[in-house]
Amino acid sequence: MQVDLHTFWPKILEATNETLLMVGIALVFASLIGLPLGVALVVTRPNGLLQNGPLFKVLNAIVNFFRSIPFIILLVAILPITRLIVGTSIGTAAAVVPLVLFSGPFIARLVESSLLEVEPGVVEATEAMGATSWQIVFRVLIPEALSSLVLNITIAAIGLVGASAMAGFVGGGGLGDLAIAYGYQRFETEVMIITVLLLVVIVQVIQTVGNQLSRKIRRH
Repeated sequence: MQVDLHTFWPKILEATNETLLMVGIALVFASLIGLPLGVALVVTRPNGLLQNGPLFKVLNAIVNFFRSIPFIILLVAILPITRLIVGTSIGTAAAVVPLVLFSGPFIARLVESSLLEVEPGVVEATEAMGATSWQIVFRVLIPEALSSLVLNITIAAIGLVGASAMAGFVGGGGLGDLAIAYGYQRFETEVMIITVLLLVVIVQVIQTVGNQLSRKIRRH
């Protein structure tokens, strides 16, 4: 049975809003995990500001563990945890939990990469002036790496868009769910094309905004 796109548009708009909501909420919570975790990886590493070998190894192992699990497997594996946290294992709210666990460690690595790009000479000069380790982190490392951090958070946001589409396999809602329910299972090619185009548009908008914001920070 052919879908009437004129009456189907409200569902497409609703699915788009669900995708944006999933990505937005997941990005906020994943950043709250990834940012401090990334900072911790930098400051506790060998020759770091707060060098702590055992702690670095533990944090490094945790990040590597979660990053090694494909999202679709993580999505299914933590269904009991998802149900415990949000009370259900399907829908937009349920999809946020695996999205956060998937993106948090990824953001931590991106933050680590950005902070390690800061010139050691700048850090050493600030340290010579008597600044504490945390003053160096918040007044030197993060401000100096801010442009790179914005670009990397943009990469994480785009990754979340793709992951949110995969959440449709377990009824996670959003454009991915719509594409699978109608475009794949019911062979509605028009729905599949529209959902793909909308995902492309969302990615392009996120990348454009991230690039412009990073460029503006760099100029300052």
